[in-house]
Amino acid sequence: MTQSVSQTPWLVFTDLDGTLLDHDSYTWQPAAAWLSRLAEADVTVIPTTSKTREELLSLRDELGLTATPFIAENGAVIGLPARWQHARLDRDPSAPDGLIVKTPSLDIGFIRRRLAVLRERLDVRFRGMGDLSLDTVCELTALSADKARQALAREGSEPLLWDDDESALERFRHALESDGLRLTRGGRFWHVMGAVDKGQSVRWLIDRYAALRGTRPASVGLGDGPNDVSLLEAVDHPILVRGKHAAVIDVAPKVALYRTRQTGPEGWAEGIADWWQTCMETSSMDNTNKARTSR
Repeated sequence: MTQSVSQTPWLVFTDLDGTLLDHDSYTWQPAAAWLSRLAEADVTVIPTTSKTREELLSLRDELGLTATPFIAENGAVIGLPARWQHARLDRDPSAPDGLIVKTPSLDIGFIRRRLAVLRERLDVRFRGMGDLSLDTVCELTALSADKARQALAREGSEPLLWDDDESALERFRHALESDGLRLTRGGRFWHVMGAVDKGQSVRWLIDRYAALRGTRPASVGLGDGPNDVSLLEAVDHPILVRGKHAAVIDVAPKVALYRTRQTGPEGWAEGIADWWQTCMETSSMDNTNKARTSR
């Protein structure tokens, strides 16, 4: 196995739609060379996305990420492959491919029941994904019918289309918070879930790595949308990929925040290249200099 340029273990948490995947075509090939290079350097890449577990299971094969964890539905679902499981607490021989799934959020049935109550009580207009036909989901997302069915397989969050005004949205947001629910905005949909977000799940996986391996990893995060803010604020090296949307991305001030000039997978590759040069190669040079000084 090729050794990492840096002596510090790194985890790369990446959003998918609009970041590693092109917003319109869902292609990821412009990032392929860097994905291969990270794999060779033993750097773990962890999809951190609003997509469902069903969507990710096939996509992980395509991206070559079947041995790494994943965060789905904006933090509501965490998938752990065998090497990320606690030997006594997590292992389930009957689990498909040895994958264990954690669901720290509320379940989709409860969320949809509460949404139905709030829609009637507040007299607001929105359409949840569970209200949409398969054809409508295909039209809105440009997904094939099979992939749209995977997107509809929700476990801990409900995407919705907001059909009302801003004042109604604020009333809706406050009512959700009173119910222990959160509202976050993605590239195409608003998302309703329990009291979780991408950042919380990122920190949980960082802690899991440290507990299993006895050393705390450094972390990179890449995202393009408002639902990625918690992800970017949870990592050591945040990379804001330029989005194809007009949403304002307000990340807490961090000196290390890198904003890409390019969008989608091209921007992803740009951000990873900057991080590699800034952190990995600099760390390697520092380690070499220390070794020479100690002789």
